[in-house]
Amino acid sequence: MTTLDHVAVKERIERFQSVREEMIAQVRKVIVGQDEVLEQLMIGLFVGGHCLITGLPGTAKTLLVRTMAQTLGLVFKRIQFTPDLMPSDITGTDILEEEPGTGRRIWTFVEGPIFGNILLADEINRTPPKTQAALLEAMQEMSCTVRGNHYTLPAPFFVLATQNPIELEGTYPLPEAQLDRFLFNTLLDYLPADDEMKGVGLTTTNEKPDLHAVTNAEEILGFQQLVRMVPIANEVARYAVDLVRMTRASDSTAPDFVRKYVNFGASVRGAQNLVLSAKARALMRGRYHVTFDDIASLARPVLRHRILLNFQAESDRLSPDDILKRILEALPAR
Repeated sequence: MTTLDHVAVKERIERFQSVREEMIAQVRKVIVGQDEVLEQLMIGLFVGGHCLITGLPGTAKTLLVRTMAQTLGLVFKRIQFTPDLMPSDITGTDILEEEPGTGRRIWTFVEGPIFGNILLADEINRTPPKTQAALLEAMQEMSCTVRGNHYTLPAPFFVLATQNPIELEGTYPLPEAQLDRFLFNTLLDYLPADDEMKGVGLTTTNEKPDLHAVTNAEEILGFQQLVRMVPIANEVARYAVDLVRMTRASDSTAPDFVRKYVNFGASVRGAQNLVLSAKARALMRGRYHVTFDDIASLARPVLRHRILLNFQAESDRLSPDDILKRILEALPAR
């Protein structure tokens, strides 16, 4: 690498840190607390990953996503998922129109809300699997196919989906193939008392926060390339791979409790996402290398939705987080 390259990279890193601080300052005008959730959403942004936000009603899931979109200078689209939503309501559809002047009928593609930079899929588990599947190609390939025609989505493209974990009436669990395409399953919980007081104070007056964009699409794409340049030592990458392999009951390294409670463990995509998100976390904290702690701290949000437990685990009231906690205890960060 030449001296000019070093200077250019240093400038990009400084700009990365500046944008991160400005984003936090803007979001804090509206959102109180939830530091871990905000960090995970920002990591998703900087690595180009999608996030599933699981939280109880009234915990500001939608407000958080909308606020982040305003600070990024990106095209924001929202879909309220309902049981009668059709795939074409997401991707768009071809309509038959009359050509002015000739009167000839032609097919015209009308873009759906998927053609934006940030797509808020609100209550994604309220729509049937057929419609949920309309997002599969978009989330993996950044494109969609309608009536045999292939359309590329604008870059960057993020799906930030919300779901309510307690209402099972009229909901459809997300298929494993779609869950695996989410970088994180972020849990959004109730605020501590002091933060809740601040939140009430912010939202019960006539004052409206003045939010402005701190970056743009081109710069975010540059940040995604910068994150991939962060080095990771072989032993740290191996730690990530070992954690993922321990979630699979069929693997020789799987502990007895995994063999007892887990039907299916995390995929290779889980290891890839764990390393990539750890790189973003390191850079966000001012480091230019990945540590074991980066891997361990992100293991739960990256892996909790990739582990399928069996009936025995349900009977013993165990969650994926319980399994991951025991795995991290069996293989602690060095």
